[in-house]
Amino acid sequence: MKYEKRTGTMLRRFKSIRSAIFAAVSLLVLCAVLIVTFVSLRFTRSSIYDNAVVYTQTIIRQMNQSIDSYITYMDNIATMISGSEDAQSYLYQEDGDARDEMGHKKRLIEQFTTILKSRDDIKNIGIIRNDGKGLFNSGLQYVNPYLNVAEQNWYEEAVNSSKSVLTSSHVQHAIKGERPWVITLSRGIRNFTGSGGKEGVVFIDLNYSAISELCDQNSIGNKGYVFIVDGEGNIVYHPQQQQLYNELQTENIELVMNAQTDTVTMGSGNSAKIYTLSRSEKTGWTVVGCMNMAELTKGSRKAQSIYVIMAIALVCVALLLSNMIARNITMPIQRLRDSMAKVQEGDFSQADVEVSTENEIGSLTKTFNLMTYRIQELMEQNVHEQEEKRKSEMKALQSQINPHFLYNTLDSIIWMAEGKKNEEVVLMTASLARLLRQSISNEDELVSVGQEIEYARSYLTIQKMRYKDKLEFCIEVEPEIQSVQIIKLVLQPIIENAIYHGLKYKESKGLLIVRGYEKDGNAVIEILDNGVGMDSTTLSHIFERHKVDYHSNGVGVYNVQKRLKLYYGNDYGMAYKSEPGRGTAAAITIPMKQEVSHE
Repeated sequence: MKYEKRTGTMLRRFKSIRSAIFAAVSLLVLCAVLIVTFVSLRFTRSSIYDNAVVYTQTIIRQMNQSIDSYITYMDNIATMISGSEDAQSYLYQEDGDARDEMGHKKRLIEQFTTILKSRDDIKNIGIIRNDGKGLFNSGLQYVNPYLNVAEQNWYEEAVNSSKSVLTSSHVQHAIKGERPWVITLSRGIRNFTGSGGKEGVVFIDLNYSAISELCDQNSIGNKGYVFIVDGEGNIVYHPQQQQLYNELQTENIELVMNAQTDTVTMGSGNSAKIYTLSRSEKTGWTVVGCMNMAELTKGSRKAQSIYVIMAIALVCVALLLSNMIARNITMPIQRLRDSMAKVQEGDFSQADVEVSTENEIGSLTKTFNLMTYRIQELMEQNVHEQEEKRKSEMKALQSQINPHFLYNTLDSIIWMAEGKKNEEVVLMTASLARLLRQSISNEDELVSVGQEIEYARSYLTIQKMRYKDKLEFCIEVEPEIQSVQIIKLVLQPIIENAIYHGLKYKESKGLLIVRGYEKDGNAVIEILDNGVGMDSTTLSHIFERHKVDYHSNGVGVYNVQKRLKLYYGNDYGMAYKSEPGRGTAAAITIPMKQEVSHE
């Protein structure tokens, strides 16, 4: 009884069941996360050290293989040149024809030039004999007269070796006027026409671009680096080579050369250096990767930080999970509340609440759904009635235009008949019949801008026949708006208004321009005339409804503006600009895209 009373007291401390569930689940998951985090933090420094060493050894071996492939490629070039007939003839054939010697020289220079152009990492390439006779690069370089080439280590080793010889980094003095810091690959050239011994050498001076790229493209940490030593412990490549020669930085080469394993350590604590080695049988070089113990320790601390962050993240997930469980229990009531709020705002599209329970909340939800269905039906019925009313009004406005246009056109035919212009009467009557056929046969509310423009063109043709000395017109419509849909019989009343009120009373010949283009995602059609224009008072009342007067076109502007507003909305329609004595401009703006129904 005491336990039950204590439990009830604890539950009553929470304001809701959701809060109690949230607290219980959060506490449970939090304990589990803390246990997992404690176990994860037991990762030791030695495991991170072992992983880093294995990773570095893999990179160093791959780098050593890449260097071997690179040196093998250069060795193939040297072998090819040393065995060529041109090199043999140029160095050792003393009593040959001068033209033959020039031919051998020319081919060798072409070969050298091709190699130099294709390889940016080759500084010099050439052949040289022990007495100083040689040929280098483009053939314009000369042997250093102060140098005894036979005493050079790279030359002496190549002559006495059966294979190619690699040097460590050194200053090359063989060519006059040049002192490049290079690595030299040399190979002896045997004199088959004489003693049969090696009396000459082909050499290739390599700069550091290729080797430095191979070493720099493989990262072994933020502070780690790679350097190369030859078989005698001389530095072949080092990223801070200049500092080494200036004794600003040191490397324990003796430790590296005497190492019996692939990994050795110098120093202790965070200041210790770890050297990872890979020796090459091809070059005799040793590729050394150097890591700083402090950086590895930093990795350990970073791993521990990751564990802490993961623990925090898991705690957050636990809180979210517990909240989700509590929320799912009370979700039906929350969904009903949210749906009521949407109905209150007038949104019935998502008012239907899914019923997943058969309890009191489920019964309440079903009743609410029935109520919203009935309200939505009544609203849709009202919208349908308003749409039918709008269509009726549109048809009534359109029906006012047809007799107006017909009256004025027949008036023009009567005027020409009285003037005994029989041919023009026939032509105008035929045009009128064509216009009426276009108007009557098309029962659709919409036509394309192109059709409306052609309708206006036919009308302007009739009017030009009537006002020969009074009217000229020009139609310029961009192709992009030709297919845009527009309510029919929009342009003709505006054009007619411009003729009757603007150009008819102009003393000289008038010009009417119809222009169509796209602007800001809308189609704009302008009707411009250079007629008598309007004053500000007339312009301010142009859209007001007037008594229908077929002689003065009192219905035209109001009718068109009303139809445009009804169909496209208040953001679209007509706009007028006019100045007395300078003319009038009317602009009709409709949307380019009309996917949505106009309700």
